Amino acid sequence: MAKGIREIRRRIKSVKNTRQITKAMKMVAAAKLRRNQEKALAARPYADKIQEVIASIASGTTGSKHPMLQSRPVKKTGYIVITSDRGLAGGYNGNMIRTVIQTINEKHKSKDEYGIFVLGRKGRDFFTKRNYPVIDEVTGLPENPAFSDIKKIASAAVQLFADEQIDELYLCYNKFQSAISQVPTVRRLLPLEAPENKGGNGANYEYEPSAEEVLADLLPKYAETLVYSALLEAKASEEGSRMTAMGNATDNATDMISRYTLMYNRARQAAITQEISEIVAGANAQA
Repeated sequence: MAKGIREIRRRIKSVKNTRQITKAMKMVAAAKLRRNQEKALAARPYADKIQEVIASIASGTTGSKHPMLQSRPVKKTGYIVITSDRGLAGGYNGNMIRTVIQTINEKHKSKDEYGIFVLGRKGRDFFTKRNYPVIDEVTGLPENPAFSDIKKIASAAVQLFADEQIDELYLCYNKFQSAISQVPTVRRLLPLEAPENKGGNGANYEYEPSAEEVLADLLPKYAETLVYSALLEAKASEEGSRMTAMGNATDNATDMISRYTLMYNRARQAAITQEISEIVAGANAQA
């Protein structure tokens, strides 16, 4: 009985230590979530303005003929998949990877028909171990990524489309809705759909040297901006998912401690009752 009580006591101590870790990780994830949300919001004005300018040019007859706005027969498709470098984030990576695999299985019959650009160690490890055609990868992204951290892989993907080595490019990421809701999203990045010109302010732009040249320069930057915006959303989703997972782990640890404490008290009470019974039995034997 004493051995059982000591084992329960060790389990309670172990679970308490685990609860301290998960509680700390939840607090850290909450702080990172706030920072990533703020950064995503700060990036929106730039994305909105470049979209406004592109819409203004693309609404003309010459701008709409740019190759990045034109569809062509699809022989090969590219996927930019954003995952995390670390785990302990609930279903964040698993849900994203399952969505990508489902999309690939529905659209392709051969590995020659697609290629994957991976951001994040979890996605890289999954796809490389299973011999998926990984074209390029980026791992070890900082907690607060800058545009320069993903510019190389985004530019490479856009350039492959421009060189007609791939005919479609999709962006796969977890779209942030709230700390407890992240939606795996597969969005077509290229060919770009000409952004709608909402008008409203009726602004007129003058372009130098020409509207076509400005559009040719802005469209790749616009595509790269979409990748960066998706990365910021994915980072916020990652920390939201991690915060939720660590919160659930902390709550589960508390429940386990309550159950083990009840078991400990019952075992301790049984041991005391047994000792009293032995003492009474010994006294009666001597009487």
